[in-house]
Amino acid sequence: MSYDLIVIGSGPGGYVCAIRAAQLGLKVAVVEKEKTYGGTCLNIGCIPSKALLHASELFDEAGHGFAALGIEVPAPKLNLPGMMKHKADTVAANVNGVAFLFKKNKVEAFRGLGAVLAPGKVQVTVEDGTVQVLETRNIVIATGSEVTPLPGVEIDEKRIVSSTGALDLAKVPGRLIVIGAGVIGLELGSVWRRLGARVEVIEYLDRILPGMDAEVAKQAQRLFEKQGMTFRLASKVTGAKATAKGVTLTVESAAGGAAESVEADIVLVAIGRRPFTAGLGLEAAGVAMERGRIVIDDHFRTNVAGIFAIGDVVRGPMLAHKAEDEGVAVAEIIAGKAGHVNYDVIPGVVYTFPEIASVGKTEEELKAAGIEYNAGKFPFTANGRARANRATDGFVKVLADKATDRVLGVHIVAAGAGEMIHEAAVLMEFGGSSEDLARTCHAHPTMSEAVKEAAMAVEKRQIHL
Repeated sequence: MSYDLIVIGSGPGGYVCAIRAAQLGLKVAVVEKEKTYGGTCLNIGCIPSKALLHASELFDEAGHGFAALGIEVPAPKLNLPGMMKHKADTVAANVNGVAFLFKKNKVEAFRGLGAVLAPGKVQVTVEDGTVQVLETRNIVIATGSEVTPLPGVEIDEKRIVSSTGALDLAKVPGRLIVIGAGVIGLELGSVWRRLGARVEVIEYLDRILPGMDAEVAKQAQRLFEKQGMTFRLASKVTGAKATAKGVTLTVESAAGGAAESVEADIVLVAIGRRPFTAGLGLEAAGVAMERGRIVIDDHFRTNVAGIFAIGDVVRGPMLAHKAEDEGVAVAEIIAGKAGHVNYDVIPGVVYTFPEIASVGKTEEELKAAGIEYNAGKFPFTANGRARANRATDGFVKVLADKATDRVLGVHIVAAGAGEMIHEAAVLMEFGGSSEDLARTCHAHPTMSEAVKEAAMAVEKRQIHL
C-alpha cells in the first residue's frame, strides 16, 4: 500500500496532523500501537485528569463552600467508582471521537508498533507478531512521551504509581506523597487532597513549578498550603520500598546529608516525561538525535529526507496544544503550503484550584535576556465578580516592553485562569501592546476585567485599586 503520508502515533499531534493532511487532499495513514487512539493525552493524561479535577473540585466545594453561599446540604459522600466511571466515559467519548474523525476524513488506521525501515517505508508489527510494510512519500513521527523513571524508585502502579496509576486508585490513600512539584504532581495531588488524602510534595528544587514565573509559583504554593498540601523543597528521594501496607521512602537534602525515612500509603512519581522513541528504528534509519529528542529544522524536517517529527519527541514544551499546532503546520508544509508555529505564544495551564496560566516570557527570562520591561499587576481581591464568586485568590500580571509597550508575557493565578489567558495569547499573536488591551472594553462584572486592569497598571492607571 502506498500513501502520501504515514503518521506514527495518534496522540494530539499525530491525529491532528493526519486529519489536516487529509483535508488538504493527501492519502494518509496512521499507525498506533495502543488499542485506542488519542495517545497519552486522551487516554491517561490531559482528559482523564481534567475529569477527576473537575469532579473533585465540585466535591470539595459542596463539602466546604456551599454554606457561605447560603446553601445548606448534608456533607457529600464520595462515590469513587462513580467518579471513575465519569472519567472513563469522558475518555471513551474522546477516543471514539478521534476514530470517527479518521473515518470522516478517510484516514486509514493500522494497529501495531510502527518503525521506520527506510525513507518511504514503515513497518507495522501487530501484537501477534504479524508484520506489514507500508510505502509512503512522507513519514511524520508523533510518538509522544513516557513517564521519566526515578532511580531507586521502582514504579509498580499499585503502591508506587506514575500518573497512570494515580488516575485509577481503588480508594483514597490516607497519606499520598508526590515526588515532583511540577504540573502533573500538583494536579493529581490536588485531586486526592480534595477527596480526603493527606498530601505531601517532595521537590528537588527550592521552589515549585520550575520554569514558571517565580512570583506566580510563590503565591501558588501559599494557596496550596492553605488548602492543606505540605511541601518538602530542596529534597531528593533516594530510595523506596513497597510493603503490604504502604511505602517507605528514603529522603535527604538535595545538597546531601543525613537520610530520613518517610512513610506513605501511596507514592506518586511525577518528575517529568521523556520522549518515546524506542523501537522506531530511528538509529538504523540514520535519524539524528540529541539528548533523547529527534533533531528537526524550522520546518520539522529531520536530517533524513521525507522524515519529519513533531510533539514531545522534538524540542519545545511537552504540551498537547503545541503538538497540535505542529501537526497542522507540518501537514501544510508537506502539502506544499506555508506551515508555521509561533513558539513565543504558547500558553501553559496548571489545572489546580485556582488555575495557573501563563503565556510568553517570565520576569526571570526578561531579566536574563537584558530586556527592560514594565509590569502591571492586579489582584482578584479588587474584582467585583471574584468577590461575588468567593474566588478572590490570585492576580494577573502583564509584562510589556519598556520601549515599545508590546506585551511580552502574561501570568494569571485565578479560578478560570486557563480560559482567561487566551485573550492575552491573541493580543500577543498580533503584536499588541498593553495599551491595546487596556483600551479594549471588557464586560462587567467579569473575572476578565482583572486582565484589563493589569494592562492598565502597566502605565499605573488602574482604576479599582
